[in-house]
Amino acid sequence: DLDVVQHQLFSLLGISDAFVDEGVGQFGLRNIVMTIGDTFLEVVSPVQEQTTAGRLLQRRGGDGGYMVIVQVDDLALAKQRLAETDIRVVWEADAGKARAIHLHPRDVPGALPSLDQMEPPEAWYWAGPDWQGRAAVHALAITGAQVQVQDPVSAAERWSQAYGEPVRLRDGMPLLAMSDTEVRFVEIFDGRGEGLQGIDLQCHDVAAMLARAESVDLPVNGSTVTACGTEFHLSD
Repeated sequence: DLDVVQHQLFSLLGISDAFVDEGVGQFGLRNIVMTIGDTFLEVVSPVQEQTTAGRLLQRRGGDGGYMVIVQVDDLALAKQRLAETDIRVVWEADAGKARAIHLHPRDVPGALPSLDQMEPPEAWYWAGPDWQGRAAVHALAITGAQVQVQDPVSAAERWSQAYGEPVRLRDGMPLLAMSDTEVRFVEIFDGRGEGLQGIDLQCHDVAAMLARAESVDLPVNGSTVTACGTEFHLSD
């Protein structure tokens, strides 16, 4: 329910406006794109039958994480690298200043991966014009994503091929470190199958964020808030 989720996330993050991208209608969806620092949180909701997102909701038994979108410096170079692997590109867009490719989630398991390039790099055209003016007040940045999969090591190796970043280990957990963010891989632990299980969210005041979450009936567990079937791991 996009309207309910929008109210909850606007209250939690301190957002008064988001961008609505009419272009996602080609996928049978409607959406909102929220600015968090210079990172972005998109929520999509099916408005047609038999959409990819709708099938995911059915398979996972409700709302949950869907995509991991990473900005790259040179998409053409990334495509050359991918051409030397067995990873399939399932969708491609070229809007001149903004380009993107989506990779097959069976080849890069756990979430639908996207590689996107902007010109200039500091722009993010998918968030609409003047996205800086819509930035969250209470949150600073998305600093990581946690993907649950059947085999974390194998999945990390496939994501390493996709993004051209080496697999690293932290306390035995495989991850990819990309600039000031990371993607971690863990075993499935909630019975919902593979998917984007959570994101790391840097904020001004964790205690205040938790209080806001409770005020809009979002589940809180320690410093973690669950919204739209996704865990938000909060840190200062």
